[in-house]
Amino acid sequence: MDTAVLRDDMVDSLQHDSKGVVQSAWLSAAMRSVPREAFVPEEQAYSDRPFEVMGTRVLSPSTAARLLEALAPAEDDDVLVVGAGIGYTAAVLAERVGAANVQAIDITRRLVIEARSNLATAGYDAVLVDRRDGADGLPEYAPYDRILLEAAAINPPRALVDQLAPDGRLVMPLGTGEQTLTIVDADGETDRLGGVAFAPMLVEGEQADTVERNRTQREDRERARKAAETRPGWEHEWIDWD
Repeated sequence: MDTAVLRDDMVDSLQHDSKGVVQSAWLSAAMRSVPREAFVPEEQAYSDRPFEVMGTRVLSPSTAARLLEALAPAEDDDVLVVGAGIGYTAAVLAERVGAANVQAIDITRRLVIEARSNLATAGYDAVLVDRRDGADGLPEYAPYDRILLEAAAINPPRALVDQLAPDGRLVMPLGTGEQTLTIVDADGETDRLGGVAFAPMLVEGEQADTVERNRTQREDRERARKAAETRPGWEHEWIDWD
């Protein structure tokens, strides 16, 4: 079947009352324009479900739509995507604000290369994709009207909030076990929109292609910290018993 027809069917289903995640005219038009098959295998491109590529979770179209509706970019906004992944959400944003106004970062080098290739194939090679620790943002291009964080964190990363324009917004999954899709403004005020389930934001040393090894190291550190906190008072070195 023609992929353009499949795209239209996908967006129609996302606009239907049973899902209702695509509500804006701009998002409907953008998702109908971006060839999703340039980013994921064609047989999976238009099914509304998540899956994994190169150790990263590819968002389902409905989840991507929820994020983008909450982000609500205006034409010509400067936008940063933290967690570029395969590059699809950056492409949808490029349809709205212009490819040159979209920057995306990812901590995993392989994903940066993949996102660049996918975006170029789809015709959005003007989107800048760089390898960075997401918690640091991309200060060289700040301030941003909109920042989209596609990973969960227990608190909004301070650097990302600082890189917002005065009337900007950060959209992110906030929390750990129980997460909420949250809008954060430049003053740090939050507006919670409903439950979501995202992978946690990775830090340096936890890239998607080395997660198992580095998560083991992080778990060892966490166990050591918890063990230290549960020692009786006399075991703590900082107590001066003399």
